[in-house]
Amino acid sequence: MRTEGRIFNLVAVFLYLCAGVYYWWTDHEMKPDWAGTVALVLAGTLLLMCGLYFSFIARRIEPRPEDRPDGEIEEGAGEIGFFSPGSYWPFGLALAATVTGLGVVFWMYWLMAVGVVALLLATGGLLFEYYTGSRRGMLE
Repeated sequence: MRTEGRIFNLVAVFLYLCAGVYYWWTDHEMKPDWAGTVALVLAGTLLLMCGLYFSFIARRIEPRPEDRPDGEIEEGAGEIGFFSPGSYWPFGLALAATVTGLGVVFWMYWLMAVGVVALLLATGGLLFEYYTGSRRGMLE
């Protein structure tokens, strides 16, 4: 996790430097390009948040084999976690996001409300897919 945190933080610093250079470069007659400058600052902030999260988590857990210079490939072997073999919920989530987006584009409050409710239901369905119904025993 320490390596990922460093990578994210370095790219964030690079984007902040690019934002400063971009602001200076486009500052013709006291009219800089604010759209690009704000986009670079926001992208840098997003990367900084991810990098700080990884750095924070890296201090709380034991170093992984890929984080240690003496780590061996065999140490990373074994079960990583549970991954869904197939699910229809991502399609429902994408459909609900499309409905919500159409409601925003055409500024239809009722369509936005239907989309947000569908998004919440699809997110809950995806989250609790393996905790209900006939597949409940798969995790035990």
